[in-house]
Amino acid sequence: MNLQAKKLELVQLILNTEKPAVLKKVEAVLKKEKREDWWDEISEAEKSAIKKGISEADSGKLLPHAEIMEEVRAKYNRD
Repeated sequence: MNLQAKKLELVQLILNTEKPAVLKKVEAVLKKEKREDWWDEISEAEKSAIKKGISEADSGKLLPHAEIMEEVRAKYNRD
């Protein structure tokens, strides 16, 4: 089924329902999808930090989780 056919099928289902709760759910889903992407809502500093982290990860500059946790435990005297 192509996209247009699916849309028509959904419109028909919406038109045939008599349940307000179903319509509210459909509305909520569609409004949620319409919202902007979270990336567009964060600051330039946050975007820069994320891009830097991805770049470092891509170039192999990673530390294993266990190593980080070991350093944190040592720093804060946690066992």
